[in-house]
Amino acid sequence: MTGTSTDTGSAPPTPEQRKPWHGVVVATALPLRADLSVDFDAYAEHVRWLVDSGCDGVCPNGSLGEYQSLTPEERARVVRVAVEAVGGDRVLPGVAAYGAAEALRWTEQAAEAGVQAVMLLPPNAYRADDRTVVDHYRTVARAGLPIVAYNNPFDTKVDLTPRLLADLYEEGLIVGVKEFSGDVRRAYEVAELAPGLDVLIGSDDVALELGLAGAVGWIAGYANAFPQASAELYRAATSGDVRAVQPLYRLLHPLLRLDSRTEFVQSIKLSMDLAGRRGGPCRAPRLPLLPEQAASVREFTEKALAEGLG
Repeated sequence: MTGTSTDTGSAPPTPEQRKPWHGVVVATALPLRADLSVDFDAYAEHVRWLVDSGCDGVCPNGSLGEYQSLTPEERARVVRVAVEAVGGDRVLPGVAAYGAAEALRWTEQAAEAGVQAVMLLPPNAYRADDRTVVDHYRTVARAGLPIVAYNNPFDTKVDLTPRLLADLYEEGLIVGVKEFSGDVRRAYEVAELAPGLDVLIGSDDVALELGLAGAVGWIAGYANAFPQASAELYRAATSGDVRAVQPLYRLLHPLLRLDSRTEFVQSIKLSMDLAGRRGGPCRAPRLPLLPEQAASVREFTEKALAEGLG
């Protein structure tokens, strides 16, 4: 078992054909120093390493990037650093905010930085109804950038159901959805209700299943520690080469499951540290892992590293 990408036999898309939300787009963790300041040089190096290791792009300022704990200046700089490192066509920043006006400002900032698309949660100040959700996406769409919706009904308490996604797509407000519900059946219903709407793998532990269901991208978390293995897994899953990649999926799955748990940021950063990358601590309100949690992450990360994954 190796960490090299699987050749599906098809030519890679040209820069003109590739869309920023297609392929393995890593939801980047943000390296912090011991004093909890952002190490922007380490972040730039990390972003370049991910793309050089076979991933297609990066998604800064998601939950994994701890955007909620950043100052406005830090959050804006994260996007600029990513664009300078790998180019705006490979950066899909999260622009989540409590309301549409703030999300629109972050989208406009991203456009000024040179990105070509953004990822947007529903309004997350409270459990919004469908009418509010549609107005939210309408407002942010005024920036003129393609929007990938992010369905995370656990954290936002708003469920972007296939029917609601179809309504947003029919109005031209979104081009895709990061599907984090864990229900792989939704990919088929979305394809029926909104043909042409791109489905992206949202949670690492259903990467194989959603890849087989027709996903065209993966907003990947554990790729921060294992980019080559993640690229191999994605390309095999989306080409239907399940038998070849199943041992890799089984090996990684104890870690991939952590992507859907409360301590996912701390877990992925610990795996990064163990893999020789710069993860570092987290800002409040995230606390360090409990000893038993850290031991489990360490066990499965070291097992993957012993198999030569990267």
